[in-house]
Amino acid sequence: MLNRQTLTTLFAAASLSLLSLGAQANEPRYNQVALRAEVNREIAHDLMHVTFYSEAQDKDPAKLAAQITTELNQAMGLARSVKGVQVALGSRHSYPVYDDKGQRITAWRERAELRLESADFGALSTLTGEMLQSLKMAGMHFSIASPTRKAEEDALLKDAVAAFKARAQLATEALGGSGYKLVSLNLNSGGFHSPMPRMAAMKGAAMMMEAAVTPEVEAGSSQVSVSADGVIEVMMP
Repeated sequence: MLNRQTLTTLFAAASLSLLSLGAQANEPRYNQVALRAEVNREIAHDLMHVTFYSEAQDKDPAKLAAQITTELNQAMGLARSVKGVQVALGSRHSYPVYDDKGQRITAWRERAELRLESADFGALSTLTGEMLQSLKMAGMHFSIASPTRKAEEDALLKDAVAAFKARAQLATEALGGSGYKLVSLNLNSGGFHSPMPRMAAMKGAAMMMEAAVTPEVEAGSSQVSVSADGVIEVMMP
């Protein structure tokens, strides 16, 4: 067995070792620099979305609902016959219409939406012209498909890291350092930013509803950005 003196020596050595580790952990780190690099790219929209609606009014709510349902079913049948077009029902609601005094219900009004999506702009544009013969257009917009979004973000992540390294090297040279160590690095996607719809496009949609012709479309693009935020420690000679 160990005697008391030996145990005391061992405990003292262990205490000194722990104090040394604690001191190292609390040592201040010098020559740290926070940096940020950002890269961005314009990405062409590759998905087209069109929302149609049917709206009517009748004194008989059951008759009204049947009319709206018939129009939607016919439109969905037409849309499903076009290859590459995704079809989905949107919102649908009805509400009472009151007389001038607001006391008695005189009729019911109902509105239902149908949403179409496709990567084939030509096919959906032609279908839009046909759909406008029976439905009205609530809106048209363009977006970027999820696989395209992921591929572009992955590519930009590599560019953002390369840009951060270049900036870190510049900072090191400016401080007269011999090199640097990476302390931390955070990569963030700034998302996609689409321009606001133009009034001319909205007026064109109104004209299409009246003329029921195949609309010409311009998909446009969105900007995606990825940033690299990090801290480096410059090693001085």
